[in-house]
Amino acid sequence: MEPRELLQQMFEAAVQSARPECCVPCHLPEPPKGKLVVIGAGKASAAMARAFEDAWGGEIHAGLVVTRYGYEVPCRRIEVVSAAHPVPDQAGCAAAARMLELVRGLGGDDLVLCLISGGGSALTPLPLPGVTLEQKQALSRELLRCGATISEINCVRRHLSAIKGGRLAAACHPARVLTLAISDVPGDNPADIASGPTVGDATTCHDALAILERYRISLPEPLRDCLASGAGESVKPDDPRLRGAQFRLIATPQAALEAAARVAHGRGVTPHILSDRIEGEAREVAKALAAVALQVARRRQPFGPPCVLLSGGETTVTVRGGGRGGRNVEFLLALALALEGEQGIYAFSGDTDGVDGQEEVAGAFVGPELLRRAWEMGINPKRSLDDNDGHGFFEALGETLVTGPTLTNVNDFRAILITG
Repeated sequence: MEPRELLQQMFEAAVQSARPECCVPCHLPEPPKGKLVVIGAGKASAAMARAFEDAWGGEIHAGLVVTRYGYEVPCRRIEVVSAAHPVPDQAGCAAAARMLELVRGLGGDDLVLCLISGGGSALTPLPLPGVTLEQKQALSRELLRCGATISEINCVRRHLSAIKGGRLAAACHPARVLTLAISDVPGDNPADIASGPTVGDATTCHDALAILERYRISLPEPLRDCLASGAGESVKPDDPRLRGAQFRLIATPQAALEAAARVAHGRGVTPHILSDRIEGEAREVAKALAAVALQVARRRQPFGPPCVLLSGGETTVTVRGGGRGGRNVEFLLALALALEGEQGIYAFSGDTDGVDGQEEVAGAFVGPELLRRAWEMGINPKRSLDDNDGHGFFEALGETLVTGPTLTNVNDFRAILITG
């Protein structure tokens, strides 16, 4: 099998393992004595809603989920609306407000089923009183460019939101809440998946301010006042309104890596899962993983080829150049430069939701001839990296993978194949 074909098959297996039709039906709740209300947010929420409808034999009193534009899946009894991601828009605000209204006034015999996946935070941007959507949009752009981790970004989001940080579950009280979540964050912390609308949050407004100061992000007065005064404080884990809330992870980055590992093993290639939670600047992560790959290829340490090094997580890109960013293509371009055309090493990195950064490209491929081909075409790989233009680089070389919406999201997938 060709290296590129094997790498693509591993990525497809990782995505398939997290598709809602595979992971939702085995987590159906017991029918409640009262009403069932279904709500949700995220890139996979519409597909999750459809999978739930197909598997659920009981009544659904009401339902509403919000997903990214282009990720809609038709449902019969659950309304699907669309909004912008990663920079939020008014449609997301309206959807979040409607969800809060939908769950208010429920009783102790009622059940709220919350379908959560990656992207849910940007898709439910309803601000706290005194904060405007325009202010949150500007802050989102700053956070996405500054190199902050997803955990840091979501800490800030939780303290400026009317629905995140446990507020949605608190609004459901006294009804029971069951959250089915597809994790897209390193470590699978429930508070970070869609900024934790149905779980308590141990971080504080002070923590959010410290993050903004760390990255030298200036705030308009209403946002600073909201945080400095404590008005944006989230719902804490010991809040009695959360006692009836349950949270289940139904798909994770680790499970996706294990699915890819099974494909590799079946092709006679030994898989090694390095980690499902790698973070840091994409180009620095690339240098470290390139060093490991070279040690395997040249020294047969800590194991020998043929093998594949698998990892997940979410790296960051601090955009300083004029390019479009994209953490997977930035990782791959830095990896190619560090490998310097080493024979027998191939790689793929992609986002399991089908979108790397803000581009409709899942990821790209690297092989031993990549840099040579680039130079022959008059493309300077180092200059492309300095300009954060990984997307332009790989598009010019025809090495991108476009999947379209995958309707799921378990974070980034990286595979470095060492053939010998």
